[in-house]
Amino acid sequence: MPELPEVETICRDLSKKILDKKIKSVVVKKPKLVKSGVKKFVNILKGSAIKKINRRGKLIICELKKNNFLLIHLKMTGQLIYKKGSKMVGGGHGELEDDKLPGRYTHIIFELSDGANLYFNDQRQFGYMKIVDAKELEKVLTEFGPEPLSCEFTLNKFNEILKSKKTSIKQVLLNQKYIAGIGNIYADEACFLAKIKPTRKAENLNKKEVKLLYESIKKILILAIKKRGTTFNDYRDANGNIGNFVKFLKVYGRKGDKCKRCDGIIKKIKLNGRGTHFCKKCQK
Repeated sequence: MPELPEVETICRDLSKKILDKKIKSVVVKKPKLVKSGVKKFVNILKGSAIKKINRRGKLIICELKKNNFLLIHLKMTGQLIYKKGSKMVGGGHGELEDDKLPGRYTHIIFELSDGANLYFNDQRQFGYMKIVDAKELEKVLTEFGPEPLSCEFTLNKFNEILKSKKTSIKQVLLNQKYIAGIGNIYADEACFLAKIKPTRKAENLNKKEVKLLYESIKKILILAIKKRGTTFNDYRDANGNIGNFVKFLKVYGRKGDKCKRCDGIIKKIKLNGRGTHFCKKCQK
């Protein structure tokens, strides 16, 4: 699933490509992926233009005219692909099935006024698009905790979030109601950097460990955004570049490998249904 760094990269890059370009037509091939009703969806988008692209957690928020907003969530396998002429770049999960668009996993198509198309692909069809007004958007945003790179996410706030939480620290990090945007990859990497085993109960972390984890979350996310996210294949982001944070991964996807910090071995377990990686020796 694309996490905060990947979604942030998509928002930044698509902002350079599609802002203020009129949407000439909208084709919806899978109506179930449109959560606000297809007729309303098409009527509002057709003839409109995206004025601004923001992000809240892993949710993409496109500002339209007349206080309307297009929400896009890529979930597990969603992709947003911008294509103009022979140039095809995009962002999201996985690589393209082939070089032809639309493909069999293309479910929504936007035709733009400059001759480009924006494609929404989703192999497993967990993602969605939805039109909301300003009031509905405000309600949606209340479902998210603070952004981990915002001034709202202070050490005191982090302490408050962890207080009396009897679940594992990783479960807390993944809960979007507590902190917005952190997913499986960056939760594992932040715990490794802080030398904390992700299965530890959140309420049992001492002050020093909380501070280390707080700082590690920020460091990992800042670096991941700088490196344009994590890509495990040759799929490219919305600027045609490969996300290369994969080169900096210390534990995620390294089951059975030697730890890069000590001589321990990276272990993978299932934690609340999620694959979880850590070093058995240096994470306590």
